[in-house]
Amino acid sequence: MMRKLKALKPGEKGGPRLLILYHFVLWAQSSMSCMDQHLFPHLWIEKTVLFFLEQQGIIAHRIQELGEERTILLEHPEISKLSNLREAYIEVGHDLLKLLRFVDMNATGIRKILKKFDKRFGYKFTDYYLSTRSNHPYSQIQQVFKHVGIAAVVGALSRNLVELQEHQGSYLSLYDQPSTAMVVQDPVIILIQASVEKLTRSTNFLKFLGQHALIQEAEEHVDERRYHFVSLLLNLVNTFLYMVNTYIIVPTADDYSMSLGAAATVCGIIIGSMAVAQVFSSVYFSAWSNKSYFRPLVFSSIVLFLGNVLYALAYDLDSLTILLIGRLMCGMGSARAVNRRYISDCVPNEIRMQASAGFVSASALGMACGPALAGLLQINFKLYWLTINQDTLPGWVMAFAWLAYLIWLWISFKEPVRDTEVKNSSPDDARHVDAEALESGLNQPLLKDSEQKQNVDGDEECNASEDGPKESHKPATSMASAYRLLTPSVKVQLLIYFMLKYAMEILLSESSVVTSYYFKWSTGPVAIFLAVLGLTVLPVNAVVGTYISNMFEDRKILLGSEILVLLGILLSFKVTSTYTVPQYVSSALITFVAAEVLEGVNLNLLSQVMSSRLARGTYNGGLLSTEAGTLARVVADGTITLAGYLGESRLLNVTLLPSLLICVGSIIATLLTYNTMY
Repeated sequence: MMRKLKALKPGEKGGPRLLILYHFVLWAQSSMSCMDQHLFPHLWIEKTVLFFLEQQGIIAHRIQELGEERTILLEHPEISKLSNLREAYIEVGHDLLKLLRFVDMNATGIRKILKKFDKRFGYKFTDYYLSTRSNHPYSQIQQVFKHVGIAAVVGALSRNLVELQEHQGSYLSLYDQPSTAMVVQDPVIILIQASVEKLTRSTNFLKFLGQHALIQEAEEHVDERRYHFVSLLLNLVNTFLYMVNTYIIVPTADDYSMSLGAAATVCGIIIGSMAVAQVFSSVYFSAWSNKSYFRPLVFSSIVLFLGNVLYALAYDLDSLTILLIGRLMCGMGSARAVNRRYISDCVPNEIRMQASAGFVSASALGMACGPALAGLLQINFKLYWLTINQDTLPGWVMAFAWLAYLIWLWISFKEPVRDTEVKNSSPDDARHVDAEALESGLNQPLLKDSEQKQNVDGDEECNASEDGPKESHKPATSMASAYRLLTPSVKVQLLIYFMLKYAMEILLSESSVVTSYYFKWSTGPVAIFLAVLGLTVLPVNAVVGTYISNMFEDRKILLGSEILVLLGILLSFKVTSTYTVPQYVSSALITFVAAEVLEGVNLNLLSQVMSSRLARGTYNGGLLSTEAGTLARVVADGTITLAGYLGESRLLNVTLLPSLLICVGSIIATLLTYNTMY
């Protein structure tokens, strides 16, 4: 069969070239038996990639020949021939566009083959296959997504078309180059760039931040009527305020607990109680967002307002119970699952990555602003019977902030159009969507025609839909079913996420107690220290996303970051009679920065290899990562409180020991699954 696909000769017309693409698709669909399609997906990939490279080389050769023709015309310029030359370049561009759409179609076909394998054998082979091959340095799958050669071809086409447009093929000197900013790009170049952008998964800072949020791209197109900028902004503000609310009490939690007659280490329970409630709130908020986004955000704001009021009143009521109830209510108001879900479901594909990056940035900014704000609230006075001081002010400030947010939310939020409303849209809208889908390329699966043909031939083995049973596409319906969708390497990555969140929580939550005991730091220095740590988040992610992730494989960065976290933990131990500020600060910076790098790379990997069924529904990938991180915080804060019974002198080493053991365990697990971690 392969011998029937003759290579194109340079200069041939576009018709035969298009026929070759068409016949290759038919051949690929019909030549492989049903078992071949299931058992040997790599054959499909190899044939697609080799054909793509062959045609890419032919197109490059045609551009080279046109360049030689252009050189001759520069010596004896003729307007008519220059115009014909430009048309020839445009024709090459259209052929390149067809080739890119052909690759897009085959990428869909690869996915369908893997899904049919899942259906046929009842084993989730797709997740394992993609997780072990999608980012392998020698994987042929990468050729479907990363196109260095195509970039060179597009650059040559764009350059020549611009020069022919501006100078009609000639210019006076080497320095008289065309100003591309002043020239409108040819429509074919715009279409090609859009196709390349769709197929290419290049890593940059924005992409890295977006994947850091673990907001997976929806498979279906998001209707633009669901998107509302102010509503997106309100979700990001909710994220920011919640992170401020989480960390604003860290510098003063030990002082507050002692003022209520408890030990300083009870700050672990005070800080961790919010995380305890968040373990449950994440689930019901995720489920609630299936029906509405506005109502859960309103409920969240009201509960957080009341929780902060109770937290502030606990001082005058002299009740540790009221304080803990207030913090539990703040945790019950955690709407981060709704914030993630809104971006995933309601933000158009074109700007979803920017919105995801905004989510991460808002979280990082809130993490830095919380302790910094606590450091500024050094006031002490009476307002009637209410005490206003550094312990109660965080509660009053956040209560006022949530009240103002609730009013803004009530006035400005717009509930997105639901799926049922989208389906009942007018015929004109449907025709517009169909035209847009046609313009974006060939998105139908390759197996459709072949299955229809097999049905005619009476092959009952392969006449089922390529999508498999409906159950294989439904979102997970429980934590157990979501867990079954995880591959071993993904489970290890969730363990790593638990480890880094545990280490970070130990560092942050006990900072006020440790620095007060060893260095006699007051609230101000602790707040500055925590704010500086929080401000490192965005610069670190910028360096990793822009440079480091382009120099090394994600799994190498992952393992290196784990080793650095281990080093930071080891340096934090008190092993001599004296414990100095440089030792504490340097070890804390190493641990925190390494954990931030590890978090970004880890979630980056998770966003690429998690099952598509975890991209939507209540029990999605974002919920799983949130639960893992929240559980880590709960365990860490509980460890601090339990270790407090041994005395503040032993608190540091006792709490660092579990961090050390978990970190060593995660490194071992990483090494055991290293070859499948892509």
